[in-house]
Amino acid sequence: MNNPTRRNVLRGGALAAAGLAATVLGASGPAFAAPPASPADAGAADGRRFPFLEGAFAPRRREVSAFDLPVTGRLPRALDGRYLRNGPNVLGLEDPKAHHWMLGAGMVHGLRLRDGRAEWYRSRWVRSADVAARLGEPYKGPQPPPAEDFAGNTHVIGHRGRILALQEGGPLPYELDGDLNTVGLCDFDRTLDGSFAAHTKFDPHTGELHAVTYAIEWDHVRHIVLDRAGHVARTTRVPVADSPMMHDFALTEKYVVLFDNPITFDAEAARAGAPVPYAWNERHPARVGLLPRGGGSATWFDIPPFYFSHTLNAYDDGGRVVVDFTRMPAPFEVAGRGLGGPAAAGPPSLHRWTIDPVHGVVRTELVDDRPQEFPRVNEAYTGRRHRYGYTAASVELFRAYGPSVGETGVRPGNALVKHDLLRGTTQVQRLPRGADASEPVFVPADRGAVGPPPSGPARPAEDDGYVLAYVNNPERNATDLVVLAARDFTGEPVARVHLPVMVPLGFHGSWVPNG
Repeated sequence: MNNPTRRNVLRGGALAAAGLAATVLGASGPAFAAPPASPADAGAADGRRFPFLEGAFAPRRREVSAFDLPVTGRLPRALDGRYLRNGPNVLGLEDPKAHHWMLGAGMVHGLRLRDGRAEWYRSRWVRSADVAARLGEPYKGPQPPPAEDFAGNTHVIGHRGRILALQEGGPLPYELDGDLNTVGLCDFDRTLDGSFAAHTKFDPHTGELHAVTYAIEWDHVRHIVLDRAGHVARTTRVPVADSPMMHDFALTEKYVVLFDNPITFDAEAARAGAPVPYAWNERHPARVGLLPRGGGSATWFDIPPFYFSHTLNAYDDGGRVVVDFTRMPAPFEVAGRGLGGPAAAGPPSLHRWTIDPVHGVVRTELVDDRPQEFPRVNEAYTGRRHRYGYTAASVELFRAYGPSVGETGVRPGNALVKHDLLRGTTQVQRLPRGADASEPVFVPADRGAVGPPPSGPARPAEDDGYVLAYVNNPERNATDLVVLAARDFTGEPVARVHLPVMVPLGFHGSWVPNG
C-alpha cells in the first residue's frame, strides 16, 4: 500500500470486507446476501465464531420502511421529533474472516414520533459512493476521492437543520434528509479542512459545536469549533506523537479535555493490509490534557494505561475539572483477536476523574463497577455540573468483546441504568435475557427543546424528561423503542414502540426535535 493513510485503509478494508455481493431487490428496498449464520456456513475450518455478525449483531439484509407502528402504553406528546441511531451494517460478505465490525457501512435506524404516534420507522444505508454503487444507484454530488469515501457508521446527530452521519479519522460527515435519505457529503459549506469526528459536544450556552479530530498522517489532533451558523469558526492544532486514536473528548466552560490513549497507528499492520491498523502501544504514555477554550497550549497529565471509552459529561469545579466517563482495563485491542471486532481485557465501567491542574494531580474514582457502556447526560448540562447520567448494560456486547468480558458481563444482565452522581446511588431498569439495550438518550419534557435550562423557580428538574433506547425483544425477535420516564426510572415504561425488525447492536444516536 503506497502512503498508507487511514483513509486508504478504510477504503481498502471496507471493500475487502464487503465483497462483491449481488444486489437483490426486495419489497422493502434493496437487499443483500446476509453473512453466514455460523462458522460452518462460513466454511471456517477452525470453527471460529464471528460474534459481530451473529445474534444481536446480525446485520440487516435490506432497508425497511414501516408506518403507523403499534405502541404499548402511551407516547408522550412532548416527543415530537426523530429518534435516530447509527451502526455498522455490512453489505454482503464473502469471507467473515476478512470482516471487521467497525468497517461495516453505516445504517441509520430512525423513528418519527409526533402527536402521540409512531408515524414511521426507517432503516437506510448511508449512501457513500461505494454504497450507492453496490445498491445500483447514482451517487449524489461530485464523486469523492476513493480514499475519502466511507459511509459513516459511528454516530448520527442533528445540527443547525442538518442530520449528519459521523465517522472519525478521515472521512467527512454525510448529510441526511428528514426521511434518512442521503443528501451528500458535508464540509460545513466549505469551511472544514480535513477530518471530522465521531463524537461532538454541543454547548447550549454558546451555541457552538465542538469536535476533536485526528488522521493517521497528522502529527497533531485538531480542536474544531463550529459557530451558530454551522461553519468552522476556529481550529486549534495540538501536537501529539504516534498518531493515537482519539475517539472521544470532554468539554467544560473553560477547557477541552483530551484523552491520549495508548492505541496508535501501526504502520507494519497497515502494510500487511490489516483493516484496522491500530494497536495497543506500551511505549505510548496514557495522558489526559486540558486545552483552554480561550486559547493557549494543552497541559498534559500522565495517567495509568487503560482504554478511555466514552464521556458522560465534564465540568469545572473551582480550580479543578471533573470528568465522568466509561473505561476498560488495559489492553484494549481495536483490531481484536480474529473474531471480527474489537477485544477487551475486561468490561467497561463508570469512573470519575478529578483533575487538579495546580498540583498536577489526577484522582481516579470508581463510580460504579457494574459492566456498562454508552453514557449519556441531559445535554442541556453539557460542560456544566450535572447530577444524573444514563448508561446501558448489554450482555451480548460484553460477550462479543471477549470471553473474560462476557463472563463478567453476565452479572448485572441486560439493563438501563440511571446514576445519581450527587447521592452516589443508581436506579436500574432490568431487562429480560436476550433483551440487549442500545445507548440510552435523554429527551427533556419541554417538547425536546435544546438550550440551557432557565434559572430561577421556572428551572425544570435535570431529570424532567424521558430516556429512549432501542431494546431487543426476544419474544418477537424484533426491537422495541422503550420510553422510560426519567423520574420514575424503575417503573413500567410509559411506552414501547414495536418495530417490525431487529435493530443490530451498534454505536451512537440522538434525539432530533422537530423544528
